[in-house]
Amino acid sequence: MCADFLDIKKVLDIFIEQKIDYLHVDVMDGHYVPNFTLGKDFCRAIASYTDIPLDIHLMIENPDQFIGDFALFNNAVVCFHPETSYHPLRTVELIKKHGAKAGAALDPSVTVQSMKYLLPDLDMLSIMTINPGYAGQKLIPGTIDKIRETADYIQEKGYKIEIEVDGNVSWQNLPAMLEAGGEVFVAGTSSLFEKDGDLAQNIEKFRSILKKAENGVSSQSRDIPL
Repeated sequence: MCADFLDIKKVLDIFIEQKIDYLHVDVMDGHYVPNFTLGKDFCRAIASYTDIPLDIHLMIENPDQFIGDFALFNNAVVCFHPETSYHPLRTVELIKKHGAKAGAALDPSVTVQSMKYLLPDLDMLSIMTINPGYAGQKLIPGTIDKIRETADYIQEKGYKIEIEVDGNVSWQNLPAMLEAGGEVFVAGTSSLFEKDGDLAQNIEKFRSILKKAENGVSSQSRDIPL
């Protein structure tokens, strides 16, 4: 949602050239969060142009009603907020039944321990470091420790879950997020799409910071997709 919609093909061409791992698509319904954003037609258009997997973040109520619209894209990951579902395990099953990977998003106030019975069935866990709904927000204090706590818990249990960090992934915050155990980073207005910045150069800068930070992380064995 941080891209220039009037020049979206140019943005996608840069992402394709730079071999970006995921395209993060924020879907908001104006109910769960006070904002409206992207939908299934946008996802369909993007998927018809590139094979980069869609990382679809459903910030919506009644997610089960819409899983069939979003889980059919090739190699997609569909993340939902468990508190929006009456039966989160059933929602995960529904996502996988439609052929997508299943993810859950952790609101800043939700603990990883509260999701311990959901974790074994997840492919991705997205840790929100801001309140969901808008770009450009500041990091919520304590969420770096939450990333670390979550990563340690997942590693202790031996689960194969990608740990995503979503919210104020800035140049300044990125090294600490990586060190804490983040593996997938949702980059927006505070880094890749910063005002007056060059997207291709910012991608290179982002990866350079990741590489430098990764080299500084000692005695850790987590794989970091670049």
